[in-house]
Amino acid sequence: MHFSRQNKPLAEFNFSSLTDIVMLLLIFFLITSQFVVQTGVKVKLPGSDNDEQVIPSKLIVSVMRDGALFLGQDAVTLDDLPARLTVLKGAETDPNLIIRADKEASIDLVIKVIDAARDAEIDKFTIETEKKNI
Repeated sequence: MHFSRQNKPLAEFNFSSLTDIVMLLLIFFLITSQFVVQTGVKVKLPGSDNDEQVIPSKLIVSVMRDGALFLGQDAVTLDDLPARLTVLKGAETDPNLIIRADKEASIDLVIKVIDAARDAEIDKFTIETEKKNI
């Protein structure tokens, strides 16, 4: 006895749902890749040929060309900086201080910021730069 099947296998596959999913994923990744947030104070950073990425940190000191200092977005004096850094670093085992110095800022002030960080027992710091367009 031979039974016939009512459900015959499809000879072709419909790709329309698959292309919809791929398009949605593409749009999602394109939109989310644009959300690079720059927090803090606007500083004109010096250029560098190196393309090394900065490790994100909550300890960011901006040094302005007029000598003003900002810890995050808050103005701070050089005398108050070690105490404020000590409070902000909290219980981090390996804190990283990011120094965003304007390219026209005094190197002497940048050195004083590094000394203030060492007073706050922060030995690891990064001087942030911008990638040069060649």
